[in-house]
Amino acid sequence: MAYTPSPARYSAMEYRRCGTSGLKLPALSLGLWHNFGHVDVLENSRQILHDAFDAGVTHFDLANNYGPPPGSAEENFGKILHEDFRNHRDELIISTKAGYRMWEGPYGEWGSRKYLISSLDQSLKRMNLDYVDIFYSHRPDPDTPLEETMGALDSIVRQGKALYVGISNYETAEAKRAIEILKELGTPCLIHQPKYSMFVRWVEESLLDLLEDKGVGCIPFSPLAQGLLTNKYLKGIPVNSRAAKPHGFLQEEDITEQRIQQIQKLNNLAQERGQSLAQMALAWLLKDPRVTSVLIGASTPAQLADSLKCMQNTQFSTDELAQIETILQTK
Repeated sequence: MAYTPSPARYSAMEYRRCGTSGLKLPALSLGLWHNFGHVDVLENSRQILHDAFDAGVTHFDLANNYGPPPGSAEENFGKILHEDFRNHRDELIISTKAGYRMWEGPYGEWGSRKYLISSLDQSLKRMNLDYVDIFYSHRPDPDTPLEETMGALDSIVRQGKALYVGISNYETAEAKRAIEILKELGTPCLIHQPKYSMFVRWVEESLLDLLEDKGVGCIPFSPLAQGLLTNKYLKGIPVNSRAAKPHGFLQEEDITEQRIQQIQKLNNLAQERGQSLAQMALAWLLKDPRVTSVLIGASTPAQLADSLKCMQNTQFSTDELAQIETILQTK
């Protein structure tokens, strides 16, 4: 049965201007880092995308290496896009990135002009697209001049392969230089994608102020700290969780007794607000007007629906914010 989007899809979502650009993004965007590879069930991925768009999520965020295996998230997304969203391409913001290892040899990762342009060409083929809306430098390259990396992003826009460009995982000083180089080239930096959550707050030291000053948007990834800011770890480390896997991004040593106590206290406050811990953690990021959108992941339609409910309460009282700070600063 053909997919027909909900006619009410734009009624409940909030859209925020990305920096000083003309582009607005939904307050919540869907990241395809996990759960959209060839190891996953395609129909589950399809349903998540349907439900997200029905809820007004217009931004789908990918990267060349998302899967597993690398490239498969783009392939699966491209398949679903052309089967189900073909008539809605102009309603969507599709982004991808290059920077991490994608193929063998010296040109398969980092930030050279050779790698970035070749990678985007491959991504466009995988998704069967003429262009993406946003293309990112996924991480800074310590051995390539920043002028070359940013020059490649400028070329990509001028070639019509991307409408906008952004940076991800750049610390404040690197981000400042990248933004200034792009401005000089005439292709403004649209957006920065940093890791940011209640438990990872380095962006508050200077990055958010920089982005506001330069008119650049901000879209945090890992807003739930790899699942720590959910009810999954309230009683410790469950079997089959990310922390229980030996080579995951979340390690068992990250789950200290102090961290579990923080999670439990935050969960109690979330319940007082009528939210799940995950919903409160997402709302906490959205309270800052400098945050354009927050990237959420979902392994099931139910998990997506739970995250979307955060939009029902994104306001915090002064007392609630003080309680959160007290919990987070407890050693």
